[in-house]
Amino acid sequence: MKAWYLLYCKSRGEVRAQQNLAMQNIETYLPTLSKKVTLKGESTIKRTHLFPSYVFIYFDPLETSVSRIHSTRGVVRIVGCKEVMTPIHESIIKAIRQREANLLAAINNKKIATETLEDKFTAGDKVRFTQGPFVDLEGIFSEKSGDKRCHILFELMGQQQLIIVNSESLEPVLS
Repeated sequence: MKAWYLLYCKSRGEVRAQQNLAMQNIETYLPTLSKKVTLKGESTIKRTHLFPSYVFIYFDPLETSVSRIHSTRGVVRIVGCKEVMTPIHESIIKAIRQREANLLAAINNKKIATETLEDKFTAGDKVRFTQGPFVDLEGIFSEKSGDKRCHILFELMGQQQLIIVNSESLEPVLS
């Protein structure tokens, strides 16, 4: 009977093992984790393996030889494979897949929200401070400065000053 099993792979060999098992028509699942990484001021979303060096495989040990899986490139062994193999319950795999999907959706929603926040201001727009020392005061949006900051023209003591603030602390002023 087909069931999920945990496969231990060579270091950084998860993808290779997954590809070689796919060529043998063995279903695999490699859970990934998406996380936001900022390098030199640029934010990107990077996918990493949730369980490094492990891949879940779905097969029937009576139909597919265990030694065939063990001899696949990138594979070290099936975890718990001594005399009796220990299958992983289907609900555990479903739960991991659901959490992976939820996390990816949350990251995508946050990315969309950040993009729309930064794109809603254009040069010359009136903005209002929503937090910080200038709360409820107004200024004029000048330009973006990096991922989350922007330049605001602000009148202070009768003179216009250019200040740099976090774009999340601003809202548009509706005329």
